[in-house]
Amino acid sequence: MDTNKTPPPELDLDNLRATKVLGKGAMGTVFLVHHTSHNQPFALKVVEKSSTAHHHADRRARHEISVLRRLTAASDQYPFLPHLIGSYENEEFICWGIPYCPGGDLNVLRHRQNDHVFSPAVIRFYLAEIICALEHLHHQGIVYRDLKPENILVQQSGHVTLTDFDLSRDLVRLKPGNPNFYSDPEEDNNKPEKKKNLSPKHNRNFTRFVIPKRRNDNVLKGLKKAKSARVSPVNRRNPNDFLTNQRSNSFVGTEEYVAPEVIRGDGHEFAVDWWALGVLCYEMLYGTTPFKGKNRKETFRKILLTDPVFIGKPNALTDLIGKLLEKDPTRRIGYRKGAYEIKEHEFFKGLRWDLLTEVLRPPFLPLREETEVTEGGIDVKEYFQKLKLPPSPLWSPSLDECRDNVSLTEF
Repeated sequence: MDTNKTPPPELDLDNLRATKVLGKGAMGTVFLVHHTSHNQPFALKVVEKSSTAHHHADRRARHEISVLRRLTAASDQYPFLPHLIGSYENEEFICWGIPYCPGGDLNVLRHRQNDHVFSPAVIRFYLAEIICALEHLHHQGIVYRDLKPENILVQQSGHVTLTDFDLSRDLVRLKPGNPNFYSDPEEDNNKPEKKKNLSPKHNRNFTRFVIPKRRNDNVLKGLKKAKSARVSPVNRRNPNDFLTNQRSNSFVGTEEYVAPEVIRGDGHEFAVDWWALGVLCYEMLYGTTPFKGKNRKETFRKILLTDPVFIGKPNALTDLIGKLLEKDPTRRIGYRKGAYEIKEHEFFKGLRWDLLTEVLRPPFLPLREETEVTEGGIDVKEYFQKLKLPPSPLWSPSLDECRDNVSLTEF
C-alpha cells in the first residue's frame, strides 16, 4: 500500500488557538487547540527546533508523524489508534495534530478507583481493546515498544487509544507465513514492505460492562505526573549476533516495562509488546508493577531473575499475566501466533472480539465538562515567543509515585 498517496493536510498555525497546555516535556509541548472557524478541539504536539533538549527529537517527531500517516492512510482507520489530523513544519517548529482524548490516561483512571485498582471485568475490557490495537500495529509491521498506562488514553466514547509512537520501530517480514522472521529496516537500510491490513472489521452490539464507581476528582488536585523513566534509545548491536537481522537491537522503553531481552541486548521483536502488556495487566490488578526496585539496577535485576508475585488463588487472569511475563520471548504467549494466541486464552472466553467497538457503556465515560472547549485562547507561535515560565499543569496528571527514576522526561 502506498502510504504517501493521501498526505494529511498542512496545518495553519495562524488559524489555531491554544486553550490549554496538555503536557510539556523535553521533547516538546502538547496543546489543546481549536480552529478559529470551528470549536472542534484536537491535541497539537509541537517540537520547537531551536530549543529542543534532546538531539534525537526532530528525528523521533518525524518518525511519529510517519507512523500516524500510515495509520491514517489505511483504508479502514483503526478505532483504538489515533489518526493524523494534519502536520506543519518550518524553520522553528514541527507540529502535528491528533484527536483529543478528554478521558485522560489509564493511570489517572486507575487512581480514581477504590483501592487504585480495576476489577477483572474492567481489566478484561481494556486489555481486549489494547490487544486489538497492538494486533493492528503488528500486522502493519510496527512494534510499539512503549506500552504503559500513561500512553493509553480514554476517548470521548470511553474506548481507548494508544498514543506516542516515537519509540516504535518497523520490522519487515522476511518469510511469508512465518510471524517470527523480521528485519529491522532502520538497521539494514531496507525500506519496510507495506502490508495489507489483516485485522478483522468490527461489527455491531456487545454486552454491557459494569461501570466502576468513580472517586471524587478532588483526589487529583496537587498530584504530580508520573515520572515514568523512559530509557534512552542507545544502540546495543552486537555484530556477531542476529546476522539475519530479524530484530531490533535498540535499547528503549520505560524501566518497569522493559522486557528481559531488551535488557540483555539480545535483540527483540513483537514479543516485547506482549511482555509490556503483562506488566500493564499486573499493575491494573494490583496497583503496582511486578518488578519495581529501589533503583534502575535493582529493577532490571528483578526483571531478569525474579518471578511476579501473585496474591490469592490462581485464576485465569493471573495465568494470563504469568504467560505474558515469560522471560524467554520464544515461550511467551503471543510469540508464535501473535494476538490470536492471546485472544484464545481462557480469560477472554466468551468475549465477542468482532463486536468490541460497539460497546455503548464502557467502564468509564468522560464527564461532559471534560469535553467542552473554552472560547478564546492564545496563538501557538505567541506561546513560544513569550513564554519562558514554569510549565503549566498537565492534562492527564499521573498519580503513580512508583516511577521516580527518571532518565528522560517523556513527551
